[in-house]
Amino acid sequence: MHPEILSLSLFMFVTSCSPGPNNVVASHSGFNHGIKKSVPLMLGVIFGFTTMLAIVNFGLINIFNIYPIIQKILIGTGTIFLIYLAYKISFSKSSKQNENLKPVNFIETFLFQFLNPKGVVVAIIAVSTYTESGSNFINYSMWMLGIAFLFAIISILFWTLLGKFMRKFATNEKFIKSFNYVMSALLLGCIATFYY
Repeated sequence: MHPEILSLSLFMFVTSCSPGPNNVVASHSGFNHGIKKSVPLMLGVIFGFTTMLAIVNFGLINIFNIYPIIQKILIGTGTIFLIYLAYKISFSKSSKQNENLKPVNFIETFLFQFLNPKGVVVAIIAVSTYTESGSNFINYSMWMLGIAFLFAIISILFWTLLGKFMRKFATNEKFIKSFNYVMSALLLGCIATFYY
């Protein structure tokens, strides 16, 4: 067992359940598309984040330490993508208005995890804090990945359900537009936290 399992669990809980790009997009999807159509998005976040964390854990962190510019490029690219996503959310139509409106799919969400500035920073902090080289490396790594996977499921499910719950109050288009604007603003707010 990981000697800092309580601290690791608390870290993963706070970082995964606090507002961030994945959670905002999940709420938006739950609100506009419902739970069933949001499942690919949720799976993309869960498996994408865990895969990215594993890649950082098993080697990428060494590259970031040698070439920190790569981390900055990833954060910059992710920021540009998030601004585009905020724009799309802000001006999206409700499902009733546009039957062809499609939620974000598994591949898009999975690949986004590698550009998600919050996710990349969380992965680097988790690996540098909760793993160590030596005989315990694999054991600590497996605990970290398992706990991250568990909290990714809890977080993305909660935020998607929150969006679905908010839909009950969507009695008119004005409320739907307001919800989308709020989600867009939260996404832009997430970007600000990457630089301060």
